[in-house]
Amino acid sequence: MLAKIQAGATFKDNLQQLPPIDGVQRIDLFDESGMIVACIENQPGKLGSLAVYHYLKQVFGNLDAQAAEHGLTVFAEHTADARNRPGVHPNVDRLLAISADGAPLKIEVIAAVNPPAVNDIQ
Repeated sequence: MLAKIQAGATFKDNLQQLPPIDGVQRIDLFDESGMIVACIENQPGKLGSLAVYHYLKQVFGNLDAQAAEHGLTVFAEHTADARNRPGVHPNVDRLLAISADGAPLKIEVIAAVNPPAVNDIQ
């Protein structure tokens, strides 16, 4: 397992400490019954959340209250904004709910599938 980072005051600085997400297509989150409750795609506007959830999977394995609390420190200023404006940051809202006695979620990282190079096709 990966060691926890020492989260700083800004999300931008914290992102620089997280492992790369180059090979990640998306992250699926499952409830205790095995149903997908959320999906975070590798696309613009979601890359920061993808990086944080990918990192939480590597450090904690699952998304429980302890992982959620740490994730909230990593999101830094976005955590305060999410508390003041519920619904604006759904991936932070999810961590707030789990840290406040919400049910834990299973994190599954879906690897990107790279198409074969032109020279590899025969």
